[in-house]
Amino acid sequence: MPIRDDPAGRTPDRVRDRPTWLLNRAHARSVAMLHAGFEAHGDGLRGYHYRLLAALEQWGPASQADLGRDTGIDRSDVTAALLELERRSLVARRVDPEHKRRNIVTITPDGLTTLRTLDGVIEQIQRDVLAPLAADEQRQLLALLTRLVRG
Repeated sequence: MPIRDDPAGRTPDRVRDRPTWLLNRAHARSVAMLHAGFEAHGDGLRGYHYRLLAALEQWGPASQADLGRDTGIDRSDVTAALLELERRSLVARRVDPEHKRRNIVTITPDGLTTLRTLDGVIEQIQRDVLAPLAADEQRQLLALLTRLVRG
């Protein structure tokens, strides 16, 4: 799903070649492709569900607050997403015995199966996002983006 760099042909020249503009447009393109990829998968799950399941699989049971911090998802959104995952039996929540006001979340066997399925969806989206670049350009872009993110 390509996103045109300049849909109305009206990006000011002062903006057009700025790194911030180009990163923003690349971000918009990749987000649109991510949404379309999850939509095509057809089970109603989204990227934030994937991030939550991936965090639980990698780091084990966690509090809702820690999951929000670890995945960059707002606390109120984490609660809603976890409720949805819990309704689907992909995670289980229990009260932390040491802190009665805190829930500990665990990925279920069904959650692990779903995560593996979504890994395939994510992999295809990554290939689609990077498709305009040759393999060596893809590696270079990832290295440069990593440096930018780490500052």
